[in-house]
Amino acid sequence: AADKIRLIPQDFFAELCEQIIQHLNHKIPGVNTAELCQRIQTSGVEINIGDLAKIANVLSFLFSTAARNNLSTEELVTTLGSAGSTLPKHAIQVIRHVWNEQGKAIAVSEDARNMATVGQFVDMKWKLGVAMSSDTCRSLKYPYVTVTLTVADPSGQVTDKSFEMTIPQFKNFFRQFKEMASVLETV
Repeated sequence: AADKIRLIPQDFFAELCEQIIQHLNHKIPGVNTAELCQRIQTSGVEINIGDLAKIANVLSFLFSTAARNNLSTEELVTTLGSAGSTLPKHAIQVIRHVWNEQGKAIAVSEDARNMATVGQFVDMKWKLGVAMSSDTCRSLKYPYVTVTLTVADPSGQVTDKSFEMTIPQFKNFFRQFKEMASVLETV
């Protein structure tokens, strides 16, 4: 990961660290590595989303472990240096600054740690479509609903999950949502 961190400009690395801290503080549902990766690539740096996701996971582990152990800024930087870290100087400076400014606010209660094992729903989009024909069937006229769920996994990675439903499946899906809404109103 250290080799890939060297590629990331300091401002983008700082933004990634801040988003991870915000995620650990439950202020944002996750880190949108796809969007950040695209912006880094647009700036002329060759990095792929898989490498950026690995870096985000390493930083998330680093910050959450430091919070769990109540490390001061100096203890964190010393630990990074003594662990034979090959992190570039700019990365250590950013980690020092972000941890100094925002690290103390990370909530590390048992409840928060247990909740972090489940992903978080971020957004949902849907569209109605009709399959008119295919190479094997001349006349389908088959309506369907495509649903795209945006979900943040426990590490903060934001991903889209898409699926299609027939109209009867969608009606069942909708009915279940109405049931959930009515139960939530009684709470």
